Amino acid sequence: MWLFYLPLLPWLLYLSVRYRGFMTWTAANPAIPHGGVVGESKFDILSKLPSQWAIPSFRIASGEGKVRFEEFRRELVSRDWSFPLILKPDAAQRGAGVKLVRDFVDGEKYLSNQPSAVLVQPYHGGPFEAGIFYYRLPDEPAGHIFSITDKHFPVLVGNGHATIEELIWRHPRHRMQAKTFLARFADEKDRVLAAGEQLPLTVAGNHCQGTMFCDGAHLITPQLEQRIDEIARHFDGFFIGRFDVRYGSVEAFTAGNDLAIVELNGATSESTNIYDPSWSLLRAYRTLSRQWELLYRIGYSNRRRGVQSISCWALLRLVFGYYGQLRVNPLAD
Repeated sequence: MWLFYLPLLPWLLYLSVRYRGFMTWTAANPAIPHGGVVGESKFDILSKLPSQWAIPSFRIASGEGKVRFEEFRRELVSRDWSFPLILKPDAAQRGAGVKLVRDFVDGEKYLSNQPSAVLVQPYHGGPFEAGIFYYRLPDEPAGHIFSITDKHFPVLVGNGHATIEELIWRHPRHRMQAKTFLARFADEKDRVLAAGEQLPLTVAGNHCQGTMFCDGAHLITPQLEQRIDEIARHFDGFFIGRFDVRYGSVEAFTAGNDLAIVELNGATSESTNIYDPSWSLLRAYRTLSRQWELLYRIGYSNRRRGVQSISCWALLRLVFGYYGQLRVNPLAD
């Protein structure tokens, strides 16, 4: 990622001069610690959103595996939740550690391997997922959808004679993430899929886990933009970031009536349509540049209202401290 962002550095230096500070952007979201740079709690953010639009969740604190598993069991019983469930680290980046858990055995295994705090959510079958990048300038009455990422989940289709491993290696895209998929299906890699049989390779809408990101500009409607703005304004002190949303109907989604928010990411979230395979690199950088200009502009406006940005040294301590303590098993569904 550092290599991908390196060409953006001159633009960030220009924005730092224009908006009077290299760290101005960290004041963009006062309601999220440090604006949402790294390590913020997914559970804390979700709890600030309207409950009717966010997938329910609870958090299991870090600690000893058996104690956490008993807490996990008690919470499921008290809430009358059933499997499957999604478990993931409460503070992690780029989909690391997301797991579809199908029973208590899976849950106990996951909690024993993930020592950090864990977020638990009912699994939303979708089948669609989108990343909605939103922003609102502090002096404007309404916000806007900057972009939508239309996520396409990888699926293997059997031919009646090739194994799962062979199908992965033969696919022009899946083979690029063969290590991830073959680790995920280590016990099934020699299984032959029947002709026409479909095998989803992931259920998590994350680029690093195999999901393809495409530009979803065709999904943006006034009704959807109004709904997202309504949800975002409910979270006082949030101005820019990305909603990851599951939905079951394209028509209901674009009408603003079918949204199940998986999580909300702050300042360092991306307008992930830049990873659309059909886009040129130049178009991706142009979009990324616009996104960062908005981030600096919002941060500058908030600073003029008294919001404090953090220092470069504080940012470095935060980032290195987070990654130095991070203990996440990257294998995920």
